[in-house]
Amino acid sequence: MRLWVVVPAYNEASGITATLRALAAQTDRDFSLVIVDNDSTDGTPDVVRCFGFPGDLHLVHETRKGTGAAADTGMRHAIAHGATHLARTDADCLPAPDWTARVRAGFDAGLELIAGRLRPRTDEAPLPPLRRAALVSATEVAALFGRFRPGNRGPEYLGPYVMAPGCNMAITAELYERAGGFPRTAIEEVHEDRALVNAVRRLTTAYGTRRDVKVAGSARRVRAWGLRRTLGWYADHRYRPEVVDIR
Repeated sequence: MRLWVVVPAYNEASGITATLRALAAQTDRDFSLVIVDNDSTDGTPDVVRCFGFPGDLHLVHETRKGTGAAADTGMRHAIAHGATHLARTDADCLPAPDWTARVRAGFDAGLELIAGRLRPRTDEAPLPPLRRAALVSATEVAALFGRFRPGNRGPEYLGPYVMAPGCNMAITAELYERAGGFPRTAIEEVHEDRALVNAVRRLTTAYGTRRDVKVAGSARRVRAWGLRRTLGWYADHRYRPEVVDIR
């Protein structure tokens, strides 16, 4: 197994160091890391270069705006350099110390696509306890609701829908290519993680959720937009803010 971790990043100069530290502190460091700079204007690539990651680090660039485009560029760079298995997180997230180890265990158990567990970060400006609890509960409800959404149901699917957040998912290189990869879109257009999951469901049933694969994600959208609007954004862009790239 040649595992690569892909991290798309746009204007994350002030925060990506925490993500790099979390990846450098993995208990299983037998992986290569590719950071995809999505045409940042704040010096994000310089921060990455100066960090001194203790492993095989690649920094590539993607000028087309969008997490889908940037993540796909990183995935295909990894595959071209020999990756057999791919994991993705985002530049505002903190993978748990055993994240890559748990990803590897999921692949060893026979999964070809792994959907991990996402919880709010605790090192940022803290959310009030009730709002944090509501966010965690809403995430669980959204995962259940996704199984019943009309767009996620149909005879073409070989198995049930699973919510695989783009910032905490992993897939074999072979299945990634067969499924067509992340759509090369901006997040305002398509949720690329949902699109990839539904493409995978047309090909195999060897996918599933692993609750031991944990990532803490930024709650900055909740703080900026509020919980209701944030949930509306993730549920088919029912809420469409003027600024999506909250920093």
